[in-house]
Amino acid sequence: MSILVRSFNTYRFFELVNRVCLIQSISCFSDAAAAAAAGKDLTNTSNVSVRSCDFEVFGTVQHVYFRKYTQQEAIKLNLVGWVQNTDKNTVQGHMEGYKPNIEQMKIWLQTIGSPKSKITKVEFKNQKSITESTSKTFEIRK
Repeated sequence: MSILVRSFNTYRFFELVNRVCLIQSISCFSDAAAAAAAGKDLTNTSNVSVRSCDFEVFGTVQHVYFRKYTQQEAIKLNLVGWVQNTDKNTVQGHMEGYKPNIEQMKIWLQTIGSPKSKITKVEFKNQKSITESTSKTFEIRK
């Protein structure tokens, strides 16, 4: 393949990528415009509810750094609360934060966990809206 053909193909590739990016940015702008037209303040987080949720994770979740990875994921998602091992060889905890972040953490607890964990079941209890947080960090309890 000649250099001219390769550079033309490269040009066509980047042209296609730019069109996709342009379409995606137009879509983002139209979503933002629709939200603004609906009267939603996109800079105000008071539109998002703050929630709390208790959880218990079953399976191979002790001695596999599950609490450490849970704490890291919670901090990444701006959640506060705690996590601890139980006498039943499960891990239980409490998390508080914005609803979308809580939902992401629930998915993480059910499907990912620590690299060596084997999650068989997760129970979520006491899910409710809260007005203020009971903690400032996400801690590992012994």
